[in-house]
Amino acid sequence: MITSNLVEKAEEINRTKLGKFNKTYKGTKVGIMGGTFDPIHSAHLATAEFIRDKYKLDKIIFIPSGNPPHKKNTIVNKYDRYEMVKLATMSNENFIVSDMEIIRDKRTYTIDTLRDMKKKYDSIDIYFITGADAICDIETWKSVEENFRLATFIAATRPGISKASTKEKINDLRKKYSANIIEVYVPSLDISSTYIREKLKNNGSIRYLVPEEVREYIEYKKLYNNGD
Repeated sequence: MITSNLVEKAEEINRTKLGKFNKTYKGTKVGIMGGTFDPIHSAHLATAEFIRDKYKLDKIIFIPSGNPPHKKNTIVNKYDRYEMVKLATMSNENFIVSDMEIIRDKRTYTIDTLRDMKKKYDSIDIYFITGADAICDIETWKSVEENFRLATFIAATRPGISKASTKEKINDLRKKYSANIIEVYVPSLDISSTYIREKLKNNGSIRYLVPEEVREYIEYKKLYNNGD
């Protein structure tokens, strides 16, 4: 059963990993995994590890969104989402969690995060991991051209997303913005945060869909109406 001690342990482990990275980041290849993580689940983790291994990235930094412009209403608050990501990643030395978007009071845009990352870690190569569906909508993002200048984008496709239309859109973005976009098919699990929230709403089991620590945290905090 989860306790406040385990939450504190996850924070301590993450702080240690972040401290090591701050001393050794120069010249590294870093994947950025952003999202609301409402909640984080096994497919998020499997995708991150698949991409880290395939492209030989040194670290994956998970950045839970604080006040995302494209998702007006998250179900649980940003602090609980942040805690769940730390719990989910605590056992992987190559996964680090950043609170840079959590501590912002204003809207959290990807461009602001990329600027902050480049300012703090000037010599890293950034690989921004996102879904192929998000890439197709990227021209609605703030400062789209600068996003492409600051990072290589990895567009992860999965079952249910049209490969043909995605490839057409990516080719268009490459021509229009000289964007460096890598398209990769991730043989990931067919799991979504929406599906997990629906399961919880109907008192269904989410065991093995999320890390056990996350499942216990949801139960402990009675998130998503769980336990009501």
